[in-house]
Amino acid sequence: MFDEDEAALPPLLTGAPSTTEFKKLRKRLLRETREALETYGMVTPGARWLVCLSGGKDSFTLLAVLTELKWRGLLPVELLACNLDQGQPGFPATVLPEFLTRMGIEHRIEYQDTYSVVKEKIPEGQTYCSLCSRLRRGNLYRIAREEGCSAVVLGHHRDDILETFFMNLFHGGRLATMPPKLVNEEGDLFVYRPLAFVAEADCDRYAKAMHYPIIPCNLCGSQDGLQRVQVKQILDGWEARSPGRRQVMFRALMNVRPSHLADPRVFDFAGLGLGQTSIVSDLSENIPNLHDLS
Repeated sequence: MFDEDEAALPPLLTGAPSTTEFKKLRKRLLRETREALETYGMVTPGARWLVCLSGGKDSFTLLAVLTELKWRGLLPVELLACNLDQGQPGFPATVLPEFLTRMGIEHRIEYQDTYSVVKEKIPEGQTYCSLCSRLRRGNLYRIAREEGCSAVVLGHHRDDILETFFMNLFHGGRLATMPPKLVNEEGDLFVYRPLAFVAEADCDRYAKAMHYPIIPCNLCGSQDGLQRVQVKQILDGWEARSPGRRQVMFRALMNVRPSHLADPRVFDFAGLGLGQTSIVSDLSENIPNLHDLS
C-alpha cells in the first residue's frame, strides 16, 4: 500500500520513514480514521470541511491523514486548513502559513486576540480552558460559514474523549463526553472528530516522525494542576497497570445500556412492569471490533 513513488505523493506526506514500524503506524491511522468516518456518517461527497490546525501534534496528524485519504480517493470532500492565531505572546505566527504554503495546502490564517480577553476575564490561578475554547469555537464557526464549509473538523483523539468523559464524571456529575459528530447550537454546522478511534501516542509518534513544526500552547499549557492533567495521570496509571485499559473503556462508550443506569429520562423505569424485560440487546454486535483498531 505504501510502495508508491514518493514523488507522486502530496508534499505533506513526503519524507516518511521507510521502516516497517512506521508503515504499520500509518496504515493503522488511516484504518482507524476511515472507521470513524464511516461509523458516524461524517462524509457527504462534495462537502467542504474546515480542518482546524492549532500547530499541535494531533491537528498535524489529522490534516495529514485526511490529506492522504483524499489523495487516495477515499475522502470525496474539499479540505481547507485553518489556523486561529489567538495572540499568545511568543506564538511563531509565520511558521504555519509558511509551512502550509510550502506544502501546497489550501489554508486560511485568522488573527483574533482572544488571549488578552482570557487573561482579562479569568482571575490568576483559575483555569483558562473553558473561556478560551468558547472564544475559539465561536471564531471557527464564523470562519466556516464565511468559507462555505459544512463542517468544522477537530483533532481530538480517543484519549481526549476518555479524559473528557471522566472529567464530566468526577467534576460535572454527568455521563457525557466529546461526541465524534455533533451539530452546533445554531444547527447550521457539523463538528467532526475523525481521530475518535486514534490513540494519542500514535498521533505523537506520527507527527514527530514526519518532522512537522509542532507548536506548544502557551496559554493552557502554562497551567499546572488542571483537572484534565489530573485525569490523564489517573488514566496513565490504569494503563500502566493494565495495558489496553483505555481501549476497553472507549469500547464501553460505544456500548451504552440505559436500562442499567439510573436516568429516568432515557429509560422508562416507572413504566417497567412484570412480564417485561429491562435488558436491552447487546449493542457490541453492531460496533467495530476496537481491538482490531489498536
